[in-house]
Amino acid sequence: MEKVKTANKESQSPLSFLKNLLIARWRSLLLLLIGVYLPLQTFEILTVKIWQNQAGLPWDVPILLAIHSTANPQLDVLAVTLAIIGLPWTAIPILGAIALILLLQKRWRSLTYLLTASLGSIIINRTAKELMHRVRPQLWQSIAPESSFAFPSAHAMTSITLVAILLFLTWASSWRWLFLIFGSLYVIAIAWCRLYLGVHFPSDILAGWMVSLGWTIGVSLIIRPYTTKAKSLDGERPKDETSLLPEERKLITEE
Repeated sequence: MEKVKTANKESQSPLSFLKNLLIARWRSLLLLLIGVYLPLQTFEILTVKIWQNQAGLPWDVPILLAIHSTANPQLDVLAVTLAIIGLPWTAIPILGAIALILLLQKRWRSLTYLLTASLGSIIINRTAKELMHRVRPQLWQSIAPESSFAFPSAHAMTSITLVAILLFLTWASSWRWLFLIFGSLYVIAIAWCRLYLGVHFPSDILAGWMVSLGWTIGVSLIIRPYTTKAKSLDGERPKDETSLLPEERKLITEE
């Protein structure tokens, strides 16, 4: 009996609760650190540096000049084509089609994630551009000039957001590996074309990547679009993702 009482006291102590919580949630905490905090911290550092020096970071111009030194007519065509493919307006029909499928399948959790992640990414990009007012590089005459502000890159943010949404929506299937491989190539290709065309500094691209990663992963930790089944606590058949998870229902009840 004494052992049982001692065990109960330990289980109810704040230190024991914290330890058990960290053990149970260490994966989420690690993802929070690597996938949210570090990208957003990198974005914050880039923002401060560029705010202090609009000319950019020391490695911005050398990288642009190195990429421009490879210019030729074939790469010109490829870069312009990739720039069109990577336009934010090009991603809208793709995301719209996915949203329609999710709506017809009544996958509310996945649909909520798609809308929140994509709309939030657009708002963040437009807000940051208007606040920073960073001009485009003027190192050479671009074959596809841009007139809007540069920081952060909308192309970079759109590519990361699109790939992240597809990854999280297919996380429970083998399709995720296909989206991970080809999505990574797509993200790199879009970034290369913006640098090749001379319409973005490398720091614009990196900032777009970081803030999009932080946003899409952060939203996924809250909405959990990869959760397609809600675990039942009373032995009943698990419900699909149109239902709230037990812990979500509990939070609403408590409020």
